[in-house]
Amino acid sequence: MAAIQPWRDFIGWSGNADISAAATDMWPKRKGIVARRVDGRTALDVMTWGVPLTVSGKRLGSTITKHVTNVRNLSSPFWRSMLGQPAQRCFVPFSAFAEPQLGAGRAEHWFTIRERPIAAFAGIWRASDEGNVFAFLTCEPNPLIAPLHPKAMPVILEEADYDAWLDGAPAADFAKPYPSQLMSIA
Repeated sequence: MAAIQPWRDFIGWSGNADISAAATDMWPKRKGIVARRVDGRTALDVMTWGVPLTVSGKRLGSTITKHVTNVRNLSSPFWRSMLGQPAQRCFVPFSAFAEPQLGAGRAEHWFTIRERPIAAFAGIWRASDEGNVFAFLTCEPNPLIAPLHPKAMPVILEEADYDAWLDGAPAADFAKPYPSQLMSIA
């Protein structure tokens, strides 16, 4: 519990935030816990993972709504407005994360950050017709993840970078693989 205290101190969490609507594990289109700036302080919030994007359907004149969970292309017009606004920045706390095993159905590889019981992904959020929603940045995988999931990995923030991320430092400065020697396969 003591190792979690610096993170709690950073976000100003007293244990009174209502995070009961969020599950302890996170899935697309379900509620998850994020931390963001509210009135000049960092606070926990509950949002839905996946930013709605309406695109043309297969039939002429039809549309479908997708829920985009990962920010891969930082120059995409879809993400630029959120990435450029510090008020739209957040981070997504986690104790472990999963990537799908290639060709293994729903089987997953689980990863943890050594010596950090709580770490955070770099995220962005916005209000939508579905309520507040979020996504997190991804980047090239590091040497630990690449053989297991070669497509991408989440952008994991160093604790020293939390303020810079929330204050709006360029997103490209953070979009790099987390050092694999600081990670473990769970």
